[in-house]
Amino acid sequence: MSSSAITLSRGVHVAHLFFRLDRVRWQSLTAEESKSAQERLGGVCARFPGPAAPRVMTFAGVGGKADVIFLLFAADLRQLSSMQRELEAAFPVGTLNPVYSYLSITELPEYVATDDDLKAILARDGVVPGHPQFEERFAAAQKRNAEYQHYRLYPEIEAWEVMCFYPMNKKRSGADNWYSLDFETRKKLMASHARTGRKYSGRIAQLITGSAGLDDWEWGVTLMAHQLDAVKEIVYEMRFDEVTARYGEFGPFFISLYLSPEELWSHLGL
Repeated sequence: MSSSAITLSRGVHVAHLFFRLDRVRWQSLTAEESKSAQERLGGVCARFPGPAAPRVMTFAGVGGKADVIFLLFAADLRQLSSMQRELEAAFPVGTLNPVYSYLSITELPEYVATDDDLKAILARDGVVPGHPQFEERFAAAQKRNAEYQHYRLYPEIEAWEVMCFYPMNKKRSGADNWYSLDFETRKKLMASHARTGRKYSGRIAQLITGSAGLDDWEWGVTLMAHQLDAVKEIVYEMRFDEVTARYGEFGPFFISLYLSPEELWSHLGL
């Protein structure tokens, strides 16, 4: 069997892994065994610190759905799988039980702005070809668009204190079938949706990954925030958008705290 890298034509692989600790099994460990597990986990994380792939981020679950969460990024699918196995092996056998997982990839949205779109935006301000500011402002818009596309494919997501993750679909039901809409209608609706999201710049760092054909939902949404109310507000406000109100379907929500392995051990009392 070939051991060559399995990479994407563009973008990276992403895995969200959720585990529950077996507290009864953990109580049977010695202090030395617990410390060794912490050191093994810290060693794996130290090898993949980010901010770009390959990267491992560690979290403690809030609310009881999971105790320990790992967020993994890797350009090579084999490496992603190997990272997962190393993380699991860092814990003594029987102490870490999977409760949920989500596999996805980074991707560009179908509705990413074109040069014509950028020119149309400038035209609303009266900046059209021939205007003294057109070349400068058009070049700046192209640069921002290129940076947006790069970080959408190769994210360096902010390591803020709170993470919210949930999967979602676009509805395919009767008159509310997203995929029966023509492209221009979908693009217009998504532009409105994006404007809502941009209002939370500085409060929410967002990562949208695609999973059609890879997992049970079509997208995974990862929100990083400094405060939990920012998460609640953006999700609530976006539900008034037609994109969500008519066409959005959501899976389970997971809230967690971003912690280093040492902080994770202390937080969980391990």
